[in-house]
Amino acid sequence: MKFIPDKKLGFGLMRLPQNSADAADIDIEQVKQMVDRFLERGFTYFDTAWMYNGFASESTVKTVLTSRHPRESFTLATKLHAGFIRTPEDRDKIFNAQLEKTGAGYFDYYLLHGIEAGMLPTYEKLDCFTWLLNKKAEGLVRHAGFSFHDQPELLDRILTEHPEMEFVQLQINYLDWESEWVRSRDCYDVCVKHGKPVIVMEPVKGGTLANLPKEAEELFLTRDPSMSAPSWAIRFAASLPNVMVVLSGMSNLAQMNDNTGYMADFKPLTEEEKQLCFRAADIINHKITIPCTACHYCTEGCPMNIAIPEYFSLYNEDMRENLEEKGWTVNFTNYALLAAKRGKAMDCVACGQCEEVCPQHLKIIDLLKDVSAHFDH
Repeated sequence: MKFIPDKKLGFGLMRLPQNSADAADIDIEQVKQMVDRFLERGFTYFDTAWMYNGFASESTVKTVLTSRHPRESFTLATKLHAGFIRTPEDRDKIFNAQLEKTGAGYFDYYLLHGIEAGMLPTYEKLDCFTWLLNKKAEGLVRHAGFSFHDQPELLDRILTEHPEMEFVQLQINYLDWESEWVRSRDCYDVCVKHGKPVIVMEPVKGGTLANLPKEAEELFLTRDPSMSAPSWAIRFAASLPNVMVVLSGMSNLAQMNDNTGYMADFKPLTEEEKQLCFRAADIINHKITIPCTACHYCTEGCPMNIAIPEYFSLYNEDMRENLEEKGWTVNFTNYALLAAKRGKAMDCVACGQCEEVCPQHLKIIDLLKDVSAHFDH
């Protein structure tokens, strides 16, 4: 199996369609259709992880993919997360469970998950880099790498100390490209310097770049009305020379059809088109309030069951409105409907677990206070 797939689009199994508000209640029949369409159109790369979709994503892989398609027809990536390991034995316990849950037999790509300054000591203390290489030597992993959520200086140190890592997964999109917090461009350049191919996560920034302010949307429609807003974001990331795969967390068949349609015969953006993306980023940056990507890491351990990403999304939408003129928006109703089944923003007990796992390093506790002041009173 080739290291770098022929096509640059990957299926991220993190935001799968659901039958209810329960993240683990996955619409299996629709996912089967999505998987079949993805493979029919020549795409092969699937990405999952231990905690995705309420810890149900890896089990879904067996149901929709490995039990239905020849093993050689696809490649599969999954990950080991520092938040779930305390001893060396935990590494194998999770890995063996992942093999069982996915039914994959082996993993084409295996990643140490979400490395940042707070998690790195756990990976180093438990010697996870060596452990991963041993899995590769055993034939249970074909390619070893890691995903990363921190500053380029730390990334440079890790790649210098661990040149055996074959690839890096980074958050890259045109909104974060020059961000002083995410520093996508600088992290990408570090990978280029070390000769490591990049897998892109969050190319649409959790849907932010799919639902654009009107002015940004008009920029793209004027240039090419046949192209969707997400297509610009995904093609921007895929146009970077050192990118091997761009993951899209597709949530329905319509998104699958759109993405596989324009990526089937992918052509990189021109320099003029890239500049259009940066102009759109300027517009969005003046509109967005909370840069949440809706990864839902924060909700898995929330003791009050607060729908944090959903509340942030509603809040962002309202902050784009002229509230003095409108006074009320439908998001007050949407918030009330969610809060009837989940904890309210005001129910936050400031335990801090959400901030510990947030890849965007958001001050979630303070932001929930802002959301509560807007919707709860």
